[in-house]
Amino acid sequence: MHLADLSSPAVDALPRNTPVVFPIGALEQHSRHLPVFTDSAVAGELARRASEALGDQVLFAPVMWLGNSAHHLDFAGSMSASPRVYVDMLRDMAECMLRHGFCRIVFLNAHGGNSVPGQQALYELRQKYRERNDLLLLLANFWMLGSNPRESIPALTQPAIQHACQWETSIMLALQPQNVGDATQLEPVDYGNPFQPAIRSWVTQDVTANGHIGDPRSGTKEIGEALLDIYANDVVSLLRRVVAWDGKSWSG
Repeated sequence: MHLADLSSPAVDALPRNTPVVFPIGALEQHSRHLPVFTDSAVAGELARRASEALGDQVLFAPVMWLGNSAHHLDFAGSMSASPRVYVDMLRDMAECMLRHGFCRIVFLNAHGGNSVPGQQALYELRQKYRERNDLLLLLANFWMLGSNPRESIPALTQPAIQHACQWETSIMLALQPQNVGDATQLEPVDYGNPFQPAIRSWVTQDVTANGHIGDPRSGTKEIGEALLDIYANDVVSLLRRVVAWDGKSWSG
């Protein structure tokens, strides 16, 4: 069920425990071969698949395409909200639905740079409405919802999803092959160990000259379709838990 397709009276008629999902992506460089809309395209596709599976149980807002992407601004075409503006934007988006009486909010995130501001936005909302015990405010990074794709996709050579890598290149070959350029001449880039377990602040050029991290050369449409199936199933499983939440418990 998509918010953009409904009239105001139709939204008002929904049960207020209907989960509201905000898919959040980005518009930023994805190396020399992927479109700048990659993260938003992935967020939209996962939302589309989840909506088909869940029907009128869940309300999906349109994809928020502007993300927290300042670390990519050295590459042309990248756009970003500043961190505080982005926190406030996410907070306001969620609070609009809280003001309409909805109480289950999920940010479905498809860009790593959105994770911290997304958590901060929900943290601030929870403190503002701390007297309420009916709120469920979640941020869900689609790549962290439980499945390990390497267990079922032998062709994956990277240990995890990175940026404009084998995994993302494969997903975009499945979604928008016409927008994927030639990655065969790109050299793999290892993320390395940037003083872990400490968390280093970085811009993309600290890590990679071409804008990718990982090895995009071995991406295939078949891998991408398998990844989308896995990640969409993870999203659906999470949202079914949100739908089934009893409205008061800590765990779900």
